Amino acid sequence: MLRILDDRTGEPVAAAPARRGLTRIEAHASGLDPTALRVLLTADLLVRALELGGTPVWTILTAPHRQAELRTAATALAIRPFEDGRDLASGLGEEQVIHVREAGPDTVPGEGPVAAVAPVRWVGADPSLPTLLANPTALRLALVSVPRTEPARLDTALLDHAAQGLAHWRRAVAGWARQPSRPVPDEVRARLRAAWEDDLDLPRVLEVLRDVENAPDLPDGARFETYVYADRLLALDLPRDVGTLA
Repeated sequence: MLRILDDRTGEPVAAAPARRGLTRIEAHASGLDPTALRVLLTADLLVRALELGGTPVWTILTAPHRQAELRTAATALAIRPFEDGRDLASGLGEEQVIHVREAGPDTVPGEGPVAAVAPVRWVGADPSLPTLLANPTALRLALVSVPRTEPARLDTALLDHAAQGLAHWRRAVAGWARQPSRPVPDEVRARLRAAWEDDLDLPRVLEVLRDVENAPDLPDGARFETYVYADRLLALDLPRDVGTLA
């Protein structure tokens, strides 16, 4: 079961209701900057992890400024669309609310655990949004490579490195896809789930993928299925190049 560290209590809490009822994820963004994008991304990762565990999820965006631009940036980052908050009284029987906000003083009204997101610092002059989103998938990979509770430092070189790593994995997945399919090994599946269910430990998920890539006795078909399975959470479009290799 997915558990997150509640910033209000300092204790881990279950992200899904005990009876598998609805969980509402509410992302709180105060502006349009890299930290706000990290808040939206964390909300998206919670949604994907809960859905993989069979929990129905409802997500809304609370932003006092530039909400339309935030939604456009979220779409570029492969973040699931946010619902209209006005539809919350639609009879879905929600049972739990999780707030996602930037780390700092708790200004979120109401009850429910809070997943706090550490700030993102850009090294050098602040980039424009189009520059930051020039390769949105590389930005997504760079952000999930850092635990959400730790500050993330970004610069052009780091994003270029993330883009190179992403291209490498896509080529590898395309090559593995040419071999007979094999199931995800039970041990690997358990390691992946244990990682993301432990407060969304995405760096550990990426570590598992690196181990799978380098495991000497693992069939390529199993590597392929493992990466496709993990990409349901990561949303890095890892199978994008399947069928393109000569």
